[in-house]
Amino acid sequence: MINLLKKHWPLIAIVALLVVVSFYLAKPGKEIVQGPVEEDIAPNEGLKLKDIHYTQDDPDARIKWVLDAKEVTFSEDKNFIIFDDFRLQVVPEDRPWFKLNGQKGEYSRDSGDMKLWGNLKGSSQNGYRITTELIRINEKQGYMKTDKPVKIFGPFFSVKGRGLFIDLEKESIKILSDVTTTIFKESLT
Repeated sequence: MINLLKKHWPLIAIVALLVVVSFYLAKPGKEIVQGPVEEDIAPNEGLKLKDIHYTQDDPDARIKWVLDAKEVTFSEDKNFIIFDDFRLQVVPEDRPWFKLNGQKGEYSRDSGDMKLWGNLKGSSQNGYRITTELIRINEKQGYMKTDKPVKIFGPFFSVKGRGLFIDLEKESIKILSDVTTTIFKESLT
């Protein structure tokens, strides 16, 4: 028996080590996995997510909203959303889609109000582009507006001015003041 132990001691040592390691891995350990600590969660703050893709599809309104953002914070009641470094795409069922990129945004589900700001750049499926610093959108009343400087580029023109009102239902656009329009002889696209 002693000769057997002397001859196979490395194998026996490995088996003993595996038994000890298996015991510690099978035992639930508080040091290995821990749940969130309550102090890490801010009071009155709901859920905070990073690198999200959020879709809101409303068949009654025949419109789909898609939001991609670096960080999104939902209020406790999930009715107010704040997002950073975002890309918003609005896809109406019967009209061209519209995309808008920016730095910050806030959205209230109750009122349907959305405020977007910070180096906003937008484009539409039918070739229009917009740049401004702030846009307010009300999805329930169907409008977009700003009082900041704005530039709109289309296939045959460019318009710049101060202030903007877009009626999403009537598909009409108004630049409110200091308007300069350039009409191109040929399409830019």
